[in-house]
Amino acid sequence: MIAYAGIDLGGTKAEAQLFDTEWQLVERRRVSTPETYEALVEALVELVRWVKDKAEIAIPIGIGAAGLVDENGNAFTANLPAKGRPLPADIERAVGQKITYVNDCRALALSEAVFGIGQEHRTVVSLILGTGVGGGVAYDTYLRPGPAGVGGEFGHIGASAAVIQAHGVPIYPCGCGRRGCIESYISGPGLVRMARDLCGLETTSQAIGQRKADNPQFAKVWNVWLELTADLLLTLVQTIDPDVIVLGGGLSQIPHVADELSDRLAKIQIEGFRVPPVGLATGGDASGARGAALAAAQEAEGA
Repeated sequence: MIAYAGIDLGGTKAEAQLFDTEWQLVERRRVSTPETYEALVEALVELVRWVKDKAEIAIPIGIGAAGLVDENGNAFTANLPAKGRPLPADIERAVGQKITYVNDCRALALSEAVFGIGQEHRTVVSLILGTGVGGGVAYDTYLRPGPAGVGGEFGHIGASAAVIQAHGVPIYPCGCGRRGCIESYISGPGLVRMARDLCGLETTSQAIGQRKADNPQFAKVWNVWLELTADLLLTLVQTIDPDVIVLGGGLSQIPHVADELSDRLAKIQIEGFRVPPVGLATGGDASGARGAALAAAQEAEGA
């Protein structure tokens, strides 16, 4: 029996996933993400209708997507053709059903808190290291959004001035309109930018990750990345004090990244205090949709 459904919406694909009463994946359907707003709404509406046909009974449906929804109900996103448009409302109007719309980084935190390495922990923080940087916090297996709805926008915390100065890294502008946000340095594009400015390298984040152990220039750039990212982790530890930090995104797949960040974090923590374990998300490509489905189910229950 299909009991839950979630849609993982990204810059290149949108995938609907159906889950049974035990949260086992039953079926999925994937489409390419359209390049216009009207086509995007149509594609998501078709996925929702597919879910409703498959489920046969009314079930909660969640959409997990990069970006945010502002207080006016408009999407704020960089990789979808929906910025400034009322995407959730337009979908709901077309399908005649309430849809839970949640940030994909928050969806990952929730999924890992319930089904992944966050199980048995009260406070689970996710940190996505990819084209952008973001995260989420799950408390007691629930998301607790605040009045502004921006909790988890870790990528727009300021980068460490001490690290920037020590290594002579430029102060980069950020897509949010500010300067010096940590996302501008430790995202995939940020890592590539630092390789160019520090070493004159034209490369990729994947190449840096693969050759950081045997190439001195790549090792230099990687060391700066580790310092900056560990400093962000310390900020999260000293403000949220999580039980576990879960890493996701493309950079989380670089060999040994979780262990290296754990070591750096322990070295810069205040002496005499512990740090939480840092691990990789275990849900794979089901985490985004499953987290969105969880958020929808919890919302339907009145959580």
